[in-house]
Amino acid sequence: MNVPLWLWLVTGVGLIAIICLDFYFISRNPRDPSLKECTLWISGYVTLSILFGLGILAFEGPQYGGEFFAGWITEYSLSVDNLFVFVIIMSSFAVPRQFRQKVLSIGIVLALLMRGAFILIGYQAITRFDWLFYFFGAFLVYTAYKLMMHKDDEEEEFKENAMLRAVKKVLPATNTYEGARITTKVNGKRMVTPMLIVMVAIGTTDLLFALDSIPAIFGLTKEPYLVFTANAFALMGLRQLFFLIGGLLDKLVYLSIGLSVVLGFIGVKLVLEALHHDGVSWAPEIPILVSLAIIVGTLAVTTVASLLKVRRDRRREVDTAVTTPVPRESPAEID
Repeated sequence: MNVPLWLWLVTGVGLIAIICLDFYFISRNPRDPSLKECTLWISGYVTLSILFGLGILAFEGPQYGGEFFAGWITEYSLSVDNLFVFVIIMSSFAVPRQFRQKVLSIGIVLALLMRGAFILIGYQAITRFDWLFYFFGAFLVYTAYKLMMHKDDEEEEFKENAMLRAVKKVLPATNTYEGARITTKVNGKRMVTPMLIVMVAIGTTDLLFALDSIPAIFGLTKEPYLVFTANAFALMGLRQLFFLIGGLLDKLVYLSIGLSVVLGFIGVKLVLEALHHDGVSWAPEIPILVSLAIIVGTLAVTTVASLLKVRRDRRREVDTAVTTPVPRESPAEID
């Protein structure tokens, strides 16, 4: 793709405008958003993403249009999985419910900025070192294996990363929240509040997730513009998605399996295409439409299977409760 500078600028300005609009509504009325509000926002973001993808399809052709949709769907699915950790972070830091929207929004902005830098570094690296495709492919297959072997019944714990530990060590912080403020004065000394710490936790933790999501999308497209916009649209609306499906996360019991299949497929695709470009005759080059079909199909099957399992388990619990006899008291106990 030959992306002119003005298009990068327009895209950047558009994303900033969306972020500012999001912040405006949060600051005006900090609270837990309603189900209707979250649904409307997410519908708007998804519609915007689809329209953007259709624009790529119309002006750049089906190859790049398919690459954007494949990348966006993959990144969005990985973002849903990341919400599990966001829930744990919110609980670990005991964030007041009315301020969770602000924490998520600023954390996502930090993640977007750091992902932008990560994408730039990754693009420069893969254009200079072709062998990185083999490394990325092997890393994604390994990540898929680890995700497949993940035990759903294991107790998840939030572990502080190096950047978060450094921030807590360098910046003196209070033990209590001061509303939505990120800094406060204690005995004339400026200190940060836990609000800033949890924002850094959200942003830097999301960056760690990018260690598998960025190689995954580079396995679907080599265009930095598509990589960045797919990540941006996947992160947009993540705040509302947190509140909308917070109660549904436990129902997506097979999500990790579906994501492991997707990551494993992309990893194998990367290795095969690297071999193909290196002149290995038997290594195929997988078309983007095939990749898109596999990704969408896998996630659809995973979602349906998860909901069916939850429904079946619930019916089994109800049947067990109905058929289990209620113990009766003996006459001696009644006396």
